[in-house]
Amino acid sequence: MDDLYHPPVKRSVEIAGHKTSISLEPLFWELLRNAAAHEGVPINALVARIDAERIAAKTPPGLAGAIRLWLAARYGAQ
Repeated sequence: MDDLYHPPVKRSVEIAGHKTSISLEPLFWELLRNAAAHEGVPINALVARIDAERIAAKTPPGLAGAIRLWLAARYGAQ
């Protein structure tokens, strides 16, 4: 990673047929791409799964925060 402290980058993803924008730091976009590739699914599918898990939570965070938390839990457990 060239610039660890790069500000968030906004990208569009599609969840359940609806486009939405998500702002994540490049490090998190890279981790998300790696996780999707490892699971053999498109990024949109992985984000949709994270979104569904987030919505089911007792106190759901925003989507970008949920993605960061999901990635931290995934890579922190390894």
